[in-house]
Amino acid sequence: MIADKMRPLVENNSAIRAMFEEGKKLAARYGRENVYDFSLGNPNVPAPEAVNQAIIDIVKREETTLVHGYMSNAGYEDVRQAVAESLNRRFGTRFHLENILMTVGAASGINVILKTILDPQDEVIVFAPYFMEYGSYVRNYDGVLVVVPPDTETFYPDLKAFEERITKKTKAVIINTPNNPTGVIYSSETLQEIADILKKKEKEFGKSIVLISDEPYRELAYDGAEVPYVTPFYHNTVICYSYSKSLSLPGERIGYLVIPDELDDSERAIAAAVIANRVLGCVNAPSLMQRVILRCVDEKVNVEAYDKNRELLYNRLSEYGFECIKPQGAFYLFVKSPVDDKEFCRVCKEHRVLLVPGSSFACPGYVRIAYCVSYDQIVRSLPAFLEIAQSYGLREKKEERN
Repeated sequence: MIADKMRPLVENNSAIRAMFEEGKKLAARYGRENVYDFSLGNPNVPAPEAVNQAIIDIVKREETTLVHGYMSNAGYEDVRQAVAESLNRRFGTRFHLENILMTVGAASGINVILKTILDPQDEVIVFAPYFMEYGSYVRNYDGVLVVVPPDTETFYPDLKAFEERITKKTKAVIINTPNNPTGVIYSSETLQEIADILKKKEKEFGKSIVLISDEPYRELAYDGAEVPYVTPFYHNTVICYSYSKSLSLPGERIGYLVIPDELDDSERAIAAAVIANRVLGCVNAPSLMQRVILRCVDEKVNVEAYDKNRELLYNRLSEYGFECIKPQGAFYLFVKSPVDDKEFCRVCKEHRVLLVPGSSFACPGYVRIAYCVSYDQIVRSLPAFLEIAQSYGLREKKEERN
């Protein structure tokens, strides 16, 4: 009865969501305080108070048809102007409201731009490890996902392998920095190298290649790290942004697309993206949340809380013998698994610790730990992590290597 394209999605349902559902079952059995769920990137840090106050003020004071009504499919003009001006202040860009399309989060934004540019069998390149849904998004429009294998020493893009995978069929490249699941931030030098390769390949093949920058974690960076803005490096860049993490609003589904004037055939691309937003069924981004963004465009969540979690979990797991690069941004640890990653997740579940296997990110042999949880949960989970480490003799093995 269901479509052939849906069958593999049903059979291989998201490991993240599956583990999240498993966590709810375990919480009902053992008590929520006795289950350590690190599966889903669901922010524990509350939204800024300004966001809650804005919602109250908007509902009380703004005209009902403005708050809850239809608007241009691209979004409210004053909201888009506010987003453009905020980006220009922070990054020295020169965007105007026509460059901004309000979207139902970054996931919707990625789907909008892929629908706008992809023809059947066009190729989209991603760097492993990558957010697993990218493959589904590309296949939504009969595109082909091309994966660059991971460099597990640094988790920076393997640029030699990247260049080798660009063909006449390449239509787009997706990058994600700060990265889910590793927390790596791509440096200016790396972005410039990616841009130089793409410019060379555009010239070689006589075609446009779009660089799609997926940026839900842009504001979550630690130790003074800067996240370079991508559009100055490469003319054919599109930005997909979400407020899910930067304002702790994952359930509100609000974000935007940036389609710069520098993009090849930008006017038609912008017009096509607005239509794609409508025909995908989104019609427009949620009206109330757009009005909130107008008032809260420069608000930020308490990043220090995530940093506190990061320091505690990274330092303790390292002490116990786990291997992991220290994340520069986002809110994930990508930890080397002592055995098959799926088997390791099964063992961890016996200790009521819920993790996501790295194979879900096209990087087997690792597990992802989402530390966007309460500090107290991390503290309570440490004895379980220690038991797991001791069962594999991780500290002793680490001392032998050193």
